[in-house]
Amino acid sequence: MSQRRPLSGGAFVYGDRIDTDLLAPGYAMKKGPEALAQHTLEALDPDFAAAVRPGDMVLGGADFGIGSSREQAAISLKTLGVSAVLATSFARIFYRNCLNIGLPAIAFDPAGKVSSGDRLRLDLAAGRLENVTSGRTFDVPPLPAHLLDMIEAGGLMAHLKNRLSADPAAQEQAQ
Repeated sequence: MSQRRPLSGGAFVYGDRIDTDLLAPGYAMKKGPEALAQHTLEALDPDFAAAVRPGDMVLGGADFGIGSSREQAAISLKTLGVSAVLATSFARIFYRNCLNIGLPAIAFDPAGKVSSGDRLRLDLAAGRLENVTSGRTFDVPPLPAHLLDMIEAGGLMAHLKNRLSADPAAQEQAQ
């Protein structure tokens, strides 16, 4: 297992019920991932795609990622360089889509704790979120080692490919 460093970046904070149509608008679904990502959250925050920088984090309230099962919602965030999504609660399929593509999704209620523009540092293994701007630190659920390995590999498929290539017995079973 390699050394795991905390993630750090700016905060983009939104409210409850951020749905998959806000994250990956239906009218832009025929575009490729890069073009689709430019429309992420535009109905809510028209400047989001232009303002987000690699490492930044998106925070939301309850039911983040509700709506359709479109994997493009999580892919659009990752394509823009978002390093993690933290929300009070997640739609189950969106949560799993995030992990499957290597985008950490962490349960955390940002209300009164983080504001848009704050600088954050997130330690996934230790389960610690630091709001560098305010100087406050919060406990978050740490990710177990197997999920950290999967995220570090770039998602489920990359993780499985790495495991299969490292294990000759598993290679034989896969064939």
